[in-house]
Amino acid sequence: MTDSNSYITFNGNCAEAMNFYHKCFGGTLDIQTVGQSPVCDDMPTKMKNTVLHSYLNAGPLKLMATDMVGNEAYKRGNNMAIVLHFESEQSLRKSFELLAQDGQTIDQVHKTFWGALYGCLTDKFGIRWLLNYQYENIKTN
Repeated sequence: MTDSNSYITFNGNCAEAMNFYHKCFGGTLDIQTVGQSPVCDDMPTKMKNTVLHSYLNAGPLKLMATDMVGNEAYKRGNNMAIVLHFESEQSLRKSFELLAQDGQTIDQVHKTFWGALYGCLTDKFGIRWLLNYQYENIKTN
């Protein structure tokens, strides 16, 4: 594993919140909306301005965030996750398998359009984990 950071889910105000954090902490901010992504055509028109992914890099502070909630709907408790960045596909798969024991898999490990191997789960203690191995260097904005 190379590092970890927080991932926050908002209820439609991700861009506003991330711009606020950018103002507070400085650094660089990248925001990708649904309309700017390859999933655009698969989503309802009203979601085109919804934030699919954002990333604030302010030195030691690294925040990722989204408005994408999934089928479970937004509620306190599912709005934070820990993102783990891995150095290899093998180490990601091993950690995913171990964390998933007695937990709930949300998104099976798979290759993504952003050039990563990715999986999401909630462990047996109720902690949400996003596991990521970047195998391609793809700019999303």
